[in-house]
Amino acid sequence: MKHSRGFLALVSDAKQRVKETNVPEIWERVQAGEKFHLVDVREDNEWARGRLPARKHLGKGIIERDIETTIPDHDAEIVLYCGGGYRSALAADALQKMGYTRVISMDGGYRGWTEAGLPVEK
Repeated sequence: MKHSRGFLALVSDAKQRVKETNVPEIWERVQAGEKFHLVDVREDNEWARGRLPARKHLGKGIIERDIETTIPDHDAEIVLYCGGGYRSALAADALQKMGYTRVISMDGGYRGWTEAGLPVEK
């Protein structure tokens, strides 16, 4: 997908403040049974087409509104993913501003996950 210059600048700015991980690291952690919140921030229609296993769904449009009721512990580890790692970086930046201390954006997102041949749910 080709993104606009303004959007890419916004994402680049957010990525300076957020911690990122990648698809292989998260897959290893899932396989090891590690406990963390894996949150899909994609739109509802993207979610309906497929999603990572062991996840929650809080779309980018509502995550700031609903995160504190879904994950009230501001020190809980939260890994966010979207289609490629841009919206998840923006959401991670917003959650950090809300006081969440262990938020990570998964670079590569759902696209990277499926390209790696990893399991998805439909």
